[in-house]
Amino acid sequence: MLITIVVELKDQPGQLLKALEPISRFGGNIVSVYHQRDKITPLKRIPVEITIQIDEKRVNDLIEAIRKNGVIVRSYNEVRLTATTSLLLIGHIIHTDLGDTINRIDSTGFAEVVDMHISMPQLNQPSTAMVTISATNEEKLKRAIEILKNTCREKDITVIEPLELQ
Repeated sequence: MLITIVVELKDQPGQLLKALEPISRFGGNIVSVYHQRDKITPLKRIPVEITIQIDEKRVNDLIEAIRKNGVIVRSYNEVRLTATTSLLLIGHIIHTDLGDTINRIDSTGFAEVVDMHISMPQLNQPSTAMVTISATNEEKLKRAIEILKNTCREKDITVIEPLELQ
């Protein structure tokens, strides 16, 4: 299971180790550590987001062990969306009901539009959008891309998929 744990650490040497050591002890594999030094909490601590792969049965024991090390665990949850890609859309994106296009992905329950950047050079000219979609796995991501492509075909919007790197 992939989970994200957000802890609050004192700004002192050795504090991060107090959060990471139990992960090793419980057989977890650290995927990423995001240290947010510029965002001090009301308790004058530094939030750190740790993403790990761990056996689902060991999560509660892990959280308790981190707390016993004197670390504040602000939150932890399963990472639901694990597959992500971005696609370029070209056409009258806004005028063809952008909300509907996004909703067709978001309403699946297995995928979401998680980011979008739009450029509209002129009011009645085609616009471009970089759309990022995340899904629960690679197979569901492919299904979400097919939904987006079918929706865009209906609305005369061109979809450019990223090249697969090998």
